[in-house]
Amino acid sequence: MREMLKYGLILGFICFLSSSVLAIVNNVTEPKIRQQKEKEESSAFNELMPESLRFEARYRDEKIIYFTAFDNNNKLSGFIVKAKAKGYSSDIETAAGLALNLEIRSLKILSQDETPGLGNRITEASFLGQFQGKNADTLNDVQAITGASISSRGVINSLRDKIQELKEQLLFEANHG
Repeated sequence: MREMLKYGLILGFICFLSSSVLAIVNNVTEPKIRQQKEKEESSAFNELMPESLRFEARYRDEKIIYFTAFDNNNKLSGFIVKAKAKGYSSDIETAAGLALNLEIRSLKILSQDETPGLGNRITEASFLGQFQGKNADTLNDVQAITGASISSRGVINSLRDKIQELKEQLLFEANHG
Protein backbone atom coordinates (compact mmCIF):
# COMPACT_ATOMS: atom_id res chain seq x y z
CA MET A 1 0.00 0.00 0.00
CA ARG A 2 2.78 2.37 0.98
CA GLU A 3 4.71 1.54 -2.16
CA MET A 4 1.64 2.29 -4.35
CA LEU A 5 1.33 5.68 -2.68
CA LYS A 6 4.99 6.37 -3.37
CA TYR A 7 4.63 5.44 -7.05
CA GLY A 8 1.46 7.51 -7.28
CA LEU A 9 3.23 10.58 -5.91
CA ILE A 10 6.17 10.08 -8.26
CA LEU A 11 3.82 9.70 -11.23
CA GLY A 12 1.87 12.80 -10.15
CA PHE A 13 5.10 14.80 -9.90
CA ILE A 14 6.19 13.64 -13.37
CA CYS A 15 2.80 14.64 -14.81
CA PHE A 16 2.95 18.04 -13.11
CA LEU A 17 6.47 18.62 -14.39
CA SER A 18 5.59 17.53 -17.93
CA SER A 19 2.49 19.72 -18.12
CA SER A 20 4.43 22.69 -16.75
CA VAL A 21 7.10 22.30 -19.43
CA LEU A 22 4.41 22.02 -22.13
CA ALA A 23 2.67 25.17 -20.85
CA ILE A 24 5.94 27.10 -20.93
CA VAL A 25 6.77 25.90 -24.44
CA ASN A 26 3.25 26.81 -25.59
CA ASN A 27 3.54 30.33 -24.13
CA VAL A 28 6.88 30.85 -25.86
CA THR A 29 5.86 29.49 -29.28
CA GLU A 30 2.24 30.72 -29.52
CA PRO A 31 3.07 34.34 -30.51
CA LYS A 32 5.56 33.13 -33.13
CA ILE A 33 3.03 30.69 -34.58
CA ARG A 34 0.33 33.39 -34.67
CA GLN A 35 2.76 35.83 -36.33
CA GLN A 36 3.70 33.24 -38.97
CA LYS A 37 0.04 32.47 -39.66
CA GLU A 38 -0.73 36.19 -40.09
CA LYS A 39 2.23 36.51 -42.48
CA GLU A 40 0.97 33.55 -44.54
CA GLU A 41 -2.56 35.00 -44.55
CA SER A 42 -1.27 38.40 -45.71
CA SER A 43 0.70 36.71 -48.48
CA ALA A 44 -2.40 34.76 -49.54
CA PHE A 45 -4.50 37.94 -49.59
CA ASN A 46 -1.90 39.69 -51.78
CA GLU A 47 -1.93 36.70 -54.10
CA LEU A 48 -5.74 36.69 -54.28
CA MET A 49 -6.03 40.43 -54.95
CA PRO A 50 -2.66 41.73 -56.16
CA GLU A 51 -4.10 45.16 -57.06
CA SER A 52 -5.06 45.76 -53.43
CA LEU A 53 -2.58 47.26 -51.01
CA ARG A 54 -4.52 47.14 -47.76
CA PHE A 55 -6.96 44.74 -46.14
CA GLU A 56 -9.19 45.46 -43.17
CA ALA A 57 -11.02 42.87 -41.12
CA ARG A 58 -14.74 43.46 -40.53
CA TYR A 59 -16.19 42.04 -37.35
CA ARG A 60 -19.57 41.02 -36.01
CA ASP A 61 -19.77 39.87 -32.40
CA GLU A 62 -15.95 39.88 -32.14
CA LYS A 63 -15.73 37.40 -35.04
CA ILE A 64 -14.22 38.27 -38.42
CA ILE A 65 -16.91 38.07 -41.08
CA TYR A 66 -14.93 39.33 -44.07
CA PHE A 67 -12.05 41.55 -45.15
CA THR A 68 -12.33 44.68 -47.25
CA ALA A 69 -9.63 45.29 -49.86
CA PHE A 70 -8.45 48.75 -50.84
CA ASP A 71 -6.36 49.79 -53.85
CA ASN A 72 -3.47 52.26 -53.93
CA ASN A 73 -5.97 55.19 -54.08
CA ASN A 74 -7.59 53.91 -50.87
CA LYS A 75 -10.69 52.97 -52.86
CA LEU A 76 -12.65 49.81 -52.08
CA SER A 77 -11.57 47.22 -54.64
CA GLY A 78 -13.25 44.07 -53.34
CA PHE A 79 -13.61 41.65 -50.49
CA ILE A 80 -11.94 38.55 -49.14
CA VAL A 81 -13.80 35.83 -47.33
CA LYS A 82 -12.34 32.89 -45.49
CA ALA A 83 -14.36 29.70 -45.34
CA LYS A 84 -13.87 26.45 -43.50
CA ALA A 85 -15.44 23.11 -44.35
CA LYS A 86 -15.19 19.51 -43.31
CA GLY A 87 -13.61 17.49 -46.08
CA TYR A 88 -13.24 13.73 -46.22
CA SER A 89 -10.33 13.50 -43.79
CA SER A 90 -9.64 17.04 -42.59
CA ASP A 91 -10.89 20.57 -42.29
CA ILE A 92 -10.38 22.56 -45.48
CA GLU A 93 -9.76 26.28 -45.10
CA THR A 94 -10.12 28.50 -48.15
CA ALA A 95 -9.86 32.19 -48.97
CA ALA A 96 -11.60 33.82 -51.91
CA GLY A 97 -11.00 37.21 -53.46
CA LEU A 98 -14.30 38.75 -54.51
CA ALA A 99 -15.10 41.63 -56.84
CA LEU A 100 -17.46 44.37 -55.67
CA ASN A 101 -20.38 42.46 -57.24
CA LEU A 102 -19.38 39.42 -55.09
CA GLU A 103 -18.14 37.32 -58.01
CA ILE A 104 -15.12 35.20 -57.22
CA ARG A 105 -11.91 36.55 -58.74
CA SER A 106 -9.61 33.92 -57.30
CA LEU A 107 -9.59 31.12 -54.77
CA LYS A 108 -6.82 29.69 -52.63
CA ILE A 109 -6.75 26.66 -50.37
CA LEU A 110 -5.11 27.87 -47.15
CA SER A 111 -4.95 24.52 -45.40
CA GLN A 112 -6.06 20.94 -45.98
CA ASP A 113 -4.89 17.46 -45.18
CA GLU A 114 -7.00 15.45 -47.58
CA THR A 115 -6.05 12.09 -49.06
CA PRO A 116 -3.03 12.43 -51.38
CA GLY A 117 -3.96 11.82 -55.02
CA LEU A 118 -7.69 12.17 -54.36
CA GLY A 119 -9.00 14.80 -51.98
CA ASN A 120 -5.92 16.95 -52.18
CA ARG A 121 -6.69 17.49 -55.88
CA ILE A 122 -8.81 20.41 -54.67
CA THR A 123 -5.56 22.41 -54.74
CA GLU A 124 -5.13 21.88 -58.51
CA ALA A 125 -5.59 24.80 -60.89
CA SER A 126 -8.14 22.82 -62.94
CA PHE A 127 -10.48 22.70 -59.93
CA LEU A 128 -9.76 26.15 -58.50
CA GLY A 129 -10.09 27.83 -61.91
CA GLN A 130 -13.74 26.78 -62.15
CA PHE A 131 -14.64 29.24 -59.39
CA GLN A 132 -13.54 32.35 -61.27
CA GLY A 133 -16.53 34.52 -62.19
CA LYS A 134 -18.93 32.50 -60.05
CA ASN A 135 -21.13 33.92 -57.31
CA ALA A 136 -23.19 32.32 -54.54
CA ASP A 137 -25.98 31.49 -57.00
CA THR A 138 -23.79 29.91 -59.69
CA LEU A 139 -21.43 27.80 -57.57
CA ASN A 140 -23.49 24.70 -58.37
CA ASP A 141 -21.94 24.84 -61.86
CA VAL A 142 -18.54 23.92 -60.40
CA GLN A 143 -17.72 20.29 -61.21
CA ALA A 144 -16.71 18.18 -58.21
CA ILE A 145 -13.58 16.09 -58.58
CA THR A 146 -14.32 12.43 -59.31
CA GLY A 147 -13.32 10.39 -56.27
CA ALA A 148 -13.10 13.52 -54.14
CA SER A 149 -16.69 14.70 -54.12
CA ILE A 150 -16.80 15.17 -50.34
CA SER A 151 -13.78 17.46 -50.41
CA SER A 152 -15.03 19.29 -53.51
CA ARG A 153 -18.54 19.77 -52.14
CA GLY A 154 -17.10 20.96 -48.84
CA VAL A 155 -15.21 23.75 -50.62
CA ILE A 156 -18.20 24.68 -52.80
CA ASN A 157 -20.76 24.71 -50.00
CA SER A 158 -18.57 26.57 -47.51
CA LEU A 159 -17.84 29.28 -50.08
CA ARG A 160 -21.50 29.60 -51.02
CA ASP A 161 -22.44 29.99 -47.35
CA LYS A 162 -19.68 32.54 -46.70
CA ILE A 163 -20.52 34.64 -49.77
CA GLN A 164 -24.19 34.58 -48.80
CA GLU A 165 -23.25 35.67 -45.27
CA LEU A 166 -21.20 38.54 -46.73
CA LYS A 167 -24.09 39.56 -48.98
CA GLU A 168 -26.48 39.66 -46.02
CA GLN A 169 -23.96 41.61 -43.92
CA LEU A 170 -23.41 44.18 -46.68
CA LEU A 171 -27.19 44.64 -47.06
CA PHE A 172 -27.53 45.07 -43.30
CA GLU A 173 -24.71 47.64 -43.22
CA ALA A 174 -26.21 49.53 -46.18
CA ASN A 175 -29.63 49.69 -44.48
CA HIS A 176 -28.33 50.54 -41.01
CA GLY A 177 -25.44 52.74 -42.10
